[in-house]
Parts: sequence; C-alpha cells; structure tokens
Amino acid sequence: MEVKDSNGAVLSDGDSVRVIKDLKVKGSSITIKRSETIKNIRLTNKDSEVECKIGKGKIVLKTCFLKKV
Repeated sequence: MEVKDSNGAVLSDGDSVRVIKDLKVKGSSITIKRSETIKNIRLTNKDSEVECKIGKGKIVLKTCFLKKV
C-alpha cells in the first residue's frame, strides 16, 4: 500500500509534511494553520490518512491536505 500526499509524493513513517490549507479540528477550538510543518508522521491502515502529534494530542489528517517537505 502506497500513501501519497496531495502532489503524488510517496509518504512513509517519520516523514515531515506541510499543511496546504487551514484546517479546523472537529470537537476542539484548535485550527491548524496553512504552511505549518508537522514532523514524524505515522501511517495508518487507510491510504488516505496519517496520524500525527499536534501539541500534546494525536490527530489523524487526510493526505489530500498535506505536502511532503
């Protein structure tokens, strides 16, 4: 299974990605700003999602909003 970002680059565990659009986190007042860099992502069972750590919590993001750094 290959996990690809919005540009088609292949992602793997431990990669760094950049957010390409402001994202509001459901159930929280947190907003992830555009061009924020997220380090050390983890792949999930789905090829369109990755798990990452933002602040003290872990969240799952869709790969269509991410770009490999």
